[in-house]
Formats: sequence, C-alpha cells, structure tokens
Amino acid sequence: MAKITVLPHPEYCPEGKTFEAQPDRSICHNLHKQHIDIDSACGGVCACTTCHVYIQKGYNSLPEPDENEEDMLDQAWGLKPNSRLSCQAIVGDEDIVVEIPTYSLNLAKEPPH
Repeated sequence: MAKITVLPHPEYCPEGKTFEAQPDRSICHNLHKQHIDIDSACGGVCACTTCHVYIQKGYNSLPEPDENEEDMLDQAWGLKPNSRLSCQAIVGDEDIVVEIPTYSLNLAKEPPH
C-alpha cells in the first residue's frame, strides 16, 4: 500500500506526517482523513486552487492532470512543474511526498481573529 508523507507546514501539519494512503482516492481526501485540513474551498470539484500542493516524490505515479486541472493550476499561487490540485491527484501504488505551499488563493478564508 502506498504511503503519503506530508512535509511540515506551520498551519496544516506542523510536525509533518507519514501514513498509509487510501488507494484510488485523491490526495486531498487522504489528507482530510488524517485531519490535515488543507483548504478545499470548492469541495474538491476542480473549481479553485486552494488545495494546490507540490509533489516532491511520486509525481509520475499520479494520473496526468486533465485540461481542466491544468487551466486551474495556471491560476495557483507559486505554480511549479510539480504542482497538482490535491483534489484531482488520485493515489496509486507508489509512495508520495507532498509539500503544502505557504500560501493559497482562498479569498473566502477568514484570517485568524
């Protein structure tokens, strides 16, 4: 079974975490199941970029992004060649290392009070 390693992120996963991934489900789904509450303002339907992540290892094991995801990624903050929308990246058989970007373009998210 594939594992997902999440690199430390100050807000979503301060210590980092490695866990067994649920196959055939999105990275976003797997993160939420582990209580890593990455933003997903559109509910995972590829209509925003708030779940944008960098795939540091295992990128080629993921299905290729479709045209809709590529169009959305063009709007993501900090786009890199290893960028994916975690709601669209379906886990396969290989281990994946995920980095959550420092910022996302979530205009609906309220700042801490």
